[in-house]
Parts: sequence; structure tokens; C-alpha cells
Amino acid sequence: MLMAERHEFSRTFGYQSVAEDERTRLIRRVFASVAPRYDLMNDLMSMGIHRLWKRRLAREAAVQPGQTVVDLAGGTGDVACLMARAGAQVMVCDPSLAMMNAGRAGKLSGVQWLAGTGERIPLANASVDTMTIAFGIRNVTSLEIALKEVLRVLKPGGRFLCLEFSRPWAPIKPFYDLFSFTVIPRLGAWVARDPEAYTYLVESIRRFPDQEEMRGIMEQAGFSAVSYRNLSFGIACLHRGVKPA
Repeated sequence: MLMAERHEFSRTFGYQSVAEDERTRLIRRVFASVAPRYDLMNDLMSMGIHRLWKRRLAREAAVQPGQTVVDLAGGTGDVACLMARAGAQVMVCDPSLAMMNAGRAGKLSGVQWLAGTGERIPLANASVDTMTIAFGIRNVTSLEIALKEVLRVLKPGGRFLCLEFSRPWAPIKPFYDLFSFTVIPRLGAWVARDPEAYTYLVESIRRFPDQEEMRGIMEQAGFSAVSYRNLSFGIACLHRGVKPA
């Protein structure tokens, strides 16, 4: 069942069915379009709460001086900057040069930048202590391959933390859906001047596996000690896993 769901997910763009290479092209276009106003849109869409979620991710990553840490699909580097304060060697790995250029313009200190996709991370085997990804896993073309790549580059015992939107608790779901499908595209039109991009982002959240499904997918990929913690009533979820020794 999980394999069938993952196969379907890799051939969708929001609610559209597309070929895998077309999905990759369309998602790259989305992030090239929204890069200059991406962080501002995140603040407006979440009323700033995304910053609290990302701080929680950085705290749970608990990086140490001297460690090698990679924030996959790290975009403008906001999560990487939080972790770099601990004295670790922190790298953003992202396929969007436009997003990384927007981050570089902010003169973030202690962060390195690396072009690469989740399905082909340009790092050596067993070279990373901790891998994080915040709101980027649903944009990979192949979830299975991306998770296998994370396992490949992690050192034995290395940790993977994935912050992603998920399924909110039932009592708040009607209000969440109303906000997502009416307010967010309008904000996208007004601020980012690309309502279609934010319609895709909302739809991609609905297509992504829920909390329990994602736990099963990570376990099938080979992670151990897989767990998750809901944030803000399940609107976001922090998934955790470890590469077996």
C-alpha cells in the first residue's frame, strides 16, 4: 500500500497527474518564481509560526561543534543559520539556485551552499552527522530515492529530522482548509505575484502522506527509532529517524 501511494505521489503536481520529469521541471519553476519573497510569504501564511517550528527543529537537531550538518532543500538558509550558531559545519543543499542566491544576499554567516537534489545528494557515503529538511520533502520527485540518499550520506547512528506539513486535528481542519484554499493563493497573488505557485504548495500538502504513513515510509526505507511529534495541532509534524549502526 505504501509503495503504491509513493509511486502516485511522484507523478503529481498538486492535484494534477504529470510525468516525473515534468513534476521536477514545474517545481523548479515554482521556487525560481517565489524565491525573492519566499521568506516574507512564509511569515504571512503562518503568521510567523513557521519560525517557531523551525526553532524547534534546530533545538531537536542538537548539533555539536565540529559536526557536519546538512539542511536538505534548505532554500534561503534560515534553518541552517539557526544550527550554525552551535559551531557545527552547516551546509545548505538545494536544487534551486534562485533560493540559495536569495539566502546568500542575506549574508548568513557560517553556512556553506551546495547545489543538489534530494535524489542525488553530492556528498560522500557516511559523511554527515545530522541531516534536516524543513518543508521540502514533499517537493522531491521520488520520496523513496531521497530517503535512501539521506541514509547513504549519514554516518552510522546519524540522525534525520524532517519538518513537514501534515494532517491537522479534525476540529480545526475546516478552518485550516478555508484559510489554505482562499487566503494563501490571494497572498501569493498580492505578495509573490504568483497565485498558481501557492495553489500548488497548498495542494501538495494535501497529497503528502500523513503522520502514520510517513512513519511507515521511513521505516521501510531503513530508518530505525522512527518517531514523530505533532506541532500546532498537527498542522506541522516533526519526523525523526536514525541510521542504524
